[in-house]
This record gives sequence, structure tokens and C-alpha cells, in this order.
Amino acid sequence: MFTIKTLNKISAKGLAQLDGAIFTIDDNAENPDAIMVRSAAMHEMEFPASLKAIARAGAGVNNIPLDRCTEQGIAVFNTPGANANAVKELVICAILLASRRIYEGIAWARTLASEGEQVGKLVEKGKSNFAGNEILGKTIGIIGLGAIGSLVAEAVGALGMKVVGYDPALAGEKAALLQANGVQIVSDLASLYAASDYVSLHVPSLPDTKGMICATSIGQMKDGVKIINMARADLINNGELKAALESGKVGYFVTDLPNEEVLAMPNTLALPHLGASTAESEENCAAMAAREVADYLQTGNIVNSVNLPYVVADWQGGGRIGIIAREGVNMDQVVAALGVKVENQTQGVKKGIVYTLLGVGEICKEDGLAAAKEIPGVIGIRSI
Repeated sequence: MFTIKTLNKISAKGLAQLDGAIFTIDDNAENPDAIMVRSAAMHEMEFPASLKAIARAGAGVNNIPLDRCTEQGIAVFNTPGANANAVKELVICAILLASRRIYEGIAWARTLASEGEQVGKLVEKGKSNFAGNEILGKTIGIIGLGAIGSLVAEAVGALGMKVVGYDPALAGEKAALLQANGVQIVSDLASLYAASDYVSLHVPSLPDTKGMICATSIGQMKDGVKIINMARADLINNGELKAALESGKVGYFVTDLPNEEVLAMPNTLALPHLGASTAESEENCAAMAAREVADYLQTGNIVNSVNLPYVVADWQGGGRIGIIAREGVNMDQVVAALGVKVENQTQGVKKGIVYTLLGVGEICKEDGLAAAKEIPGVIGIRSI
């Protein structure tokens, strides 16, 4: 039996992916084999020696201490794409909110509640204050064409928008498919900014993306451009965006990531981080996280780990040994210490970390595992 600890309320439909004959769900487990989490902060947590995996039911993992997990041989998983449709739909909503001043109009209409029979006349008189523009024929620049960005590109194209996309990691069949669907792929952000009436961000927080929306990039955009950020708060230089909103250079800003600075900006609509807040999204994320954890604990296969490489091998009977090590470890020495006959081997490398999955004809003894773990460069090892 494996014990799974949950740190947040995880969808029951997701947890149903875990076979009750093999997995025990215990919110208070002190020595779990795995943890499933949504948004709970884990940076101050002490991890027991029993912990082999953490699965984040969502894409972002900033609530998990990745470096420490790697040092302790803990695989960290996320669920890319599981909430993509929910975020895509909210982006479409944000584009319309930025275009038609719907929120402001609703707020104003509520002030007329005490006007009785005059409401109709007042509405007709005041509605011109909330006039906006249609999105048909407008150009949207999508930065990042991963799971969410690609869905947004398809959806806005169906609504009659022209789509310009930028993603330096995009290549091959996916790029060809997007281009076949009318997306113009550009090789530099300056070209995207110059062409776009709307700019929508779909990139992670990295050293070269933090503060990417700033005075310099805004200066390359059209006057009155509308910016949508449903990705990460630190993609925006708040002070420089605020100045552009005040001057009218940026016409409107919609974000799902409010903070004190954002809430003080003019012509800004801040949503309370609703991107993945749908029942369907929570179910999809939980189900994917549960499958990832179950596969890793039962077979050693790794899919969608953020700190360990992708390694998948068909089960061929006998036993398995999973080894997490630093790049350059002497694997022959490790196998010799294990004292087993290796029948097959699958290996992957990611950011200097090697994960090796050995197929062996027999279950490895504990003393062999202990001896192998003492070899320099070996971080973690387990018999499966």
C-alpha cells in the first residue's frame, strides 16, 4: 500500500483515479509516499524520508521548493494543459471586457436602482459613456503558444481576429498546424508589438520574461493597445505600465493576478485569480496529478516532472530500480553495488539530474540499495 497525503481539497473525481486497494488517502499522514497539493505553501515544510513524490494539481509550482526536493530525491509533478481550456475561456472573457467596458457599465447601472420609472430613460442617456469596440478584424499578439496560448489562438481566430504569435520554442508540426489555421508566427517581439491591437501573455516567469511588459516594450506597441495577463504577475513592470495607462498609450489592462499596485491602476480590471477556478479544471488537474503519482510509485515511470527527466519504459516483468543521480555518476559502480543482473535500462537527463530506470530479474536486497546510495552523485534510489 502507498499513502497519499493531500494538502488542499483535491477533487474527489481526481482521487478516484487512485485504486483503493493500492493507495490510502490520508490528510494527516506523517510519513506519506506522496503529497498532492494545489496552492498550499510548502517552502517551510519538512519532508519525511518516506516522501517520494509531490504532485501539483495545476501548472505553476512556485509554492513548492524545487531545489530542495531535487536534493532529497523527491519527484515533483505538475499538470500542464489540464486547466488550459478554463484559462482560454477566461482570456476570451478578458478580451471582451477590455473592449466593451462591460464591467463599468454594469457597475453604473447598479447605481440607478433607486430611480424607479426613470431607469429606462437614464440608461438610454448614459449608455454612450460605455461605448467600446468590436474585436472582429482586430489583431491580437499571443506571446507563448503552449497549451493555453494555442487554444486562445484557435478561439480568437474563430471569432474573426487576426492572430500573430511568438514562441521561440515552437517548431515542427505544431508550428505548421498553427500557421495552417491562420496564425502568423513572428521571430521577434518587436514585430508582434507593432502589429497588435491586443497583447495576451502566456509565458512562465523566467529571468528573461520578468518585467517584459515595460516602458521599452510598450513603446513598441500601438497607441491604445489592450494588454491581457493571465500568466504571471511579475511579467509586468507595474510602475511603467501604470504610467502608460495614465497617458493613454495603453488603453486597457486586464489581469488575473491582482496586487496592491495593480488595484491602484486606472483603466484596469483585476480578476481574483479565476483562471483555473472551474469544477472541470479542478477535476482534470486532480485526475492527471493522481495518474502521474500512481504511475511513478508503481512503475517508476516519470511523466510531467518539473525537476526530473521524462523516462518511460514498458513493464517487462521482474523488478525495477529507480535511481536519481547527478550527471556524471558512475552507473557501472552503482549496478555493481546493487548486486543485481540488469536486463534493460532506460535513462533521461534534465538540468544536470539523471534518472535511470533499471529492469532487473530479481528484487534488490536492502543492503544493495544502501550500498548504492552511498556512491558519490547518487541522490535517491528505490526498488519497485
